Amino acid sequence: MIKYGLALIATASISLTALAEPYSPAVRDTFPDNVYWGDTHLHTFLSGDAYSMGNTVTPDEAYRFARGETIRATGGEDVRLQRPLDFLMVADHAENLGVLPRLVAGDARLMASPHGKYFADILKSRPPLPEVLNSADQVEFNKANGVLMAAKGAWKGDYAIDKPLAREIWQEVIDVAEKYNDPGNFTTFAGYEYSSAAWGMLHRNVLFAGGPEQTRQTLPFSHFDSDNPEDLWAYLEKYQDTVGSAVMSIPHNSNLSRGQMFSPLTFKNKPISTAYARTRSALEPLLEVTQIKGDSETHPYISPDDEFADYESFGKAPAGTQATTKAAGKKPVKAATKTTAKGTAKAPAKAAKKPPTKKGADKSQRVGPNPVTDPMDNMNQSYARSGLKLGLAHQAKLGTNPFKFGMIGSTDSHTGLATADEDNFWGKMGTNEPSPFRAYSMGMFGSAGYAAVWARENTRDAIFAALKRKEVYGSTGPRVTVRFFGGWDYTDDDAHSPTLAAIGYAGGVPMGSDLTSAPRRESPSFLIRAVKDPKHANLDRVQVIKGWQDKKGKLHERVYDVAWSGDRKIDKDGKLPSVGSTVDLASATYSNSIGTAELSVTWRDPDFNRKEAAFYYVRVIQIPTPRWTAYDAAKYGLKDVPESSPFVIEERAYSSPIWYTP
Repeated sequence: MIKYGLALIATASISLTALAEPYSPAVRDTFPDNVYWGDTHLHTFLSGDAYSMGNTVTPDEAYRFARGETIRATGGEDVRLQRPLDFLMVADHAENLGVLPRLVAGDARLMASPHGKYFADILKSRPPLPEVLNSADQVEFNKANGVLMAAKGAWKGDYAIDKPLAREIWQEVIDVAEKYNDPGNFTTFAGYEYSSAAWGMLHRNVLFAGGPEQTRQTLPFSHFDSDNPEDLWAYLEKYQDTVGSAVMSIPHNSNLSRGQMFSPLTFKNKPISTAYARTRSALEPLLEVTQIKGDSETHPYISPDDEFADYESFGKAPAGTQATTKAAGKKPVKAATKTTAKGTAKAPAKAAKKPPTKKGADKSQRVGPNPVTDPMDNMNQSYARSGLKLGLAHQAKLGTNPFKFGMIGSTDSHTGLATADEDNFWGKMGTNEPSPFRAYSMGMFGSAGYAAVWARENTRDAIFAALKRKEVYGSTGPRVTVRFFGGWDYTDDDAHSPTLAAIGYAGGVPMGSDLTSAPRRESPSFLIRAVKDPKHANLDRVQVIKGWQDKKGKLHERVYDVAWSGDRKIDKDGKLPSVGSTVDLASATYSNSIGTAELSVTWRDPDFNRKEAAFYYVRVIQIPTPRWTAYDAAKYGLKDVPESSPFVIEERAYSSPIWYTP
């Protein structure tokens, strides 16, 4: 029996520069035959919120860590990825990018700014992160954490940044990305995070296809320029037209958008137009569906019949939301909330003195679209599955689908460490690095996720092209290999062929593509293969999630179990029995005595209507395994960890959809 135990600091370095499609033909074909793993959303000490919260990891160190080198984490531990990544974009916040480390170092230009000395004094008074993580008890830890939280205000200060200084810092970002770009082995992208301060989180990660010759011709567009994402798009379109190089904008964790991410209205509260839909679909081909701040695929309140919908739910559902979870006899989910230990010391209510007042309008105030007042609209317009369904409705009305996105995962780590492994989780902020205290108050953060890209080679051109055409998928962390094709003539034998990929491309389209021209009386067939991460848990099942719009304009969804481990059978209620669990919480271990290493199937939609627009995507579910909180509890001997910190999870992967248009 193989068991997997506690390993907060990994010591093995196993190279998986490119995990090849396990059944590719011996003769090299023209289709993408390698899956590459990476992260497009990582923060270093150049991000104001990361630095103010104690992070000192530089972009240079972040790239070295992603390549598999051992570095020193801010908290003082030596840390290394269990397996290197294949590509990375350091996406530090555009707002005051790289300013705070320079401010603390005494940059005269910044010290002379309106907020320079004020915030420099606050930042210099912070306790060192190793001291915080080694607090004597929970009360002392929370008090020190409160001081760091109070220092986050420095991120939004007024430092009178002029273009020469902004260009100087951006050039450093470009230079370090170029330093570590190694075509064929490790790919880097220059980019940043645009962090709109509008009501509802509308942040985007901006990823440039080109190298220094192109990216040095622009500057990061921040919310100080505009809180309206449509202004960001205009800026990026101008860059493409002027420079002649591609760029994309990737929305992230839509679960916190308060109904704004997939709103039927523009930022200025006007109905979205065909032009809007075309621009958005062109510049935003992807969505970050899973990351540290929770999972954005769906939610029990909007998918009550989906027994796997309650995965890493982050935050409370809007007041007034009603739902019953029918699957598996579950009760409506309890949303994760922050819980602190008894006797927690509160952070200071305010600093000793107020910062100097900015001149002119304060652009940091929440602005933008009207709040979404209907609780169910709030939910439906904040999650990927319902967003994909809403896209079908817009397609019917506008002729273009603004929400036609592929799905990836990323970390959103603010520690400079791109790790999504439960037994090697280093948290979101510096104070989330391993300690006996984090599980009590920070258990809502999940260890996720990664982007998987099907490409011919590990280069900027090849990976960007794959991202653009949506031949990608997202994982909550495990490096599961997923193939998904749609066509009209796949047979049952095709699923078990050693040349599945060649058959898939020859007879249909891969994930991220479109199926059209349905033959009469035919329903589409889908060719699916999932292979477990060789260093992780077995697979429980493969599911196909379908969304469609009927002839009356009503939107629907359905989850189909299409392949599974063992000899289980679908019951009379249409549900597949649980795979069970081997998790031992006392030791934070599990066994691969259940589940299977591989699942392959050819599946045909039994409910297909050739007149109804639809989308299909694959969800691969692993057997239950310990969550990072379970590893912490076992390592530190924790007791009475709040219920809001789950101990067991069923990790998963999400393919990009395949769309059917009549």
